[in-house]
Parts: sequence; C-alpha cells; structure tokens
Amino acid sequence: MQIILLEKVINLGNLGDVVRVKDGYARNFLIPQHKARRATKVAIEEFEARRAELEKLAAEKLAASQAVGEKLAGLTLHIAAKAGVDGRLFGSVTNHDIADALDKQGFKVEKHQVRLPNGPLKTIGEQDVSVSLHTDVVVDITVAISGEAA
Repeated sequence: MQIILLEKVINLGNLGDVVRVKDGYARNFLIPQHKARRATKVAIEEFEARRAELEKLAAEKLAASQAVGEKLAGLTLHIAAKAGVDGRLFGSVTNHDIADALDKQGFKVEKHQVRLPNGPLKTIGEQDVSVSLHTDVVVDITVAISGEAA
C-alpha cells in the first residue's frame, strides 16, 4: 500500500514522503496513529496544502522534546525494589516502573519511550537506560536500583 507520511517515522521516512509499506502495517498502525494517510491523488493535494502547518507542528514537537531532553540528560533515577541477599530482585524493574518514577519527578514520559536494550532490570546497582522523547531526541539516564529487605 502506498502512503504519505504525516510525521517522521523511524526506518521509514520523513514528513511528506510517499512510501510503500505492507497493508497491515498501514491499516493497523500508521493510519490509526495519524502518522500516515493513503497516498491518493486527493490526499497528496490536501497534504501539499497543509504542508507548512504540519512542518511547523513537527518543529514545535521537536523543540519541546529537546527542552525536556536537556533536563533529563544525566539524570540519576533512584528506585527501591525488594531483593535477595545475592543482589537479584524479586521480580524486575520494567519500563513501566521507570516511566512512573520519571512521572513522579515531573517528566511526562510514556512507557513505550523507555528503551531497555537488555530487557527488564533484574539486579541492584546502576544501569544505563535510553529514553526516546522523539525520533531525533534520545537521552540516556542512569537508573540506580537499591535493594530493600524482603
């Protein structure tokens, strides 16, 4: 299916690109999330008429993400979790837990924006985690997990 992108999508293209994707990806993800439209003649003409407005909105989102990213850069987030004597957690610290802790500190971060490259954190200590605020803004933070008695 041919679609026109309404915002930048990782590994696909930038605002205004007409690309071919699988039908399910377009129907089930891109179109419902308002990231793309079917690339019909009418849709392309409507997009060209609104191009300046969409570029301005994209620039505002990027600027807001960069401002939050500057505040987040180098942050150390402290999370307490139940752990055994060997330093392993009973359970794990997931991206949802990290997003909740960031929300308590005043940063509005969704759980899908927290990137855990090696899966959930299962040991006490400091670990580096990436937070993807925008497709162009990725910030590294440190999560310090301290153990509490079970």
